[in-house]
Amino acid sequence: MKFASISLVNLQLPLLNVNNKDYYFHLKTLMKKLEDLIEMMARLRAPNGCPWDREQTYASLAPMLIEEAYEVIEAAEAEDWNELRDELGDLLFQLVFYGQIASEAGHFRLQDSITRVHEKMWRRHPHVFGEETAETTAEVLVNWEAIKAAERKAAGKAEDSSQSLLNGVSKKIPALLESYQLTTKAARVGFDWAQPEQVIEKLEEELGELQAEIEREDRNQNAVAEEIGDLLFVAVNLARKLGVEPENALKAANRKFRRRFGHIEKRLAEQDKAFADVTLNEMDSYWDEAKKIEKQST
Repeated sequence: MKFASISLVNLQLPLLNVNNKDYYFHLKTLMKKLEDLIEMMARLRAPNGCPWDREQTYASLAPMLIEEAYEVIEAAEAEDWNELRDELGDLLFQLVFYGQIASEAGHFRLQDSITRVHEKMWRRHPHVFGEETAETTAEVLVNWEAIKAAERKAAGKAEDSSQSLLNGVSKKIPALLESYQLTTKAARVGFDWAQPEQVIEKLEEELGELQAEIEREDRNQNAVAEEIGDLLFVAVNLARKLGVEPENALKAANRKFRRRFGHIEKRLAEQDKAFADVTLNEMDSYWDEAKKIEKQST
């Protein structure tokens, strides 16, 4: 296997299949465009650049980074490829923005981030770039965790008793995603239900406990909240066991609710009525109409 390297602002990475001229030209062009974007960001942050860009910090950019990431997901789910193309560009710009701030502060350079993730992915795919074998996704994930543990040990972190397999899951991400990632990691080392049916049984158990708390004469709102949390946590596990990404599933349910509620609003507008002018039964009938329309269109 032959290798070559293309410079990206003093960055050197091995590239495969350089005998393919089209592939080589594409990568060279891609890296030139990325260099241009990095240079543009530096210009925007320069003393004679853009006042707004110069004022931004890690903290001020955080909401925009999250928003752009969600817009990428939304475009992909909608299969709007032109929109996905543009949203990926917007997300990339945010990453370059973070990299420029880090470079100015002397924390690191964006090139360092690219180098480190490249080296990490190379290490963690020995079944592709090395002599290891992994025939299934499960084997890949087991190897992944073993390699991560070896990396922590090499970095002198294994002796820290506070280290946990779950430490790699951020506490700041949305709770639904956090639950999914926590249980995914635990499942990789065997801490998991064997079958989805067992999770359903647990879900029914949690629902019963919630019902018992609700029916208590001296109902404790904190206890109710805890039981709802347990119920949601198990629901996330059920989604995971069934191969469903819960955040995407809930997003789809939200979009469905928007559509059906929008139909109710449309029907009321056709009759020049407000919500106060109709009963719940009438609104339910319009909701059922929306469901029928959706079924007919599929």
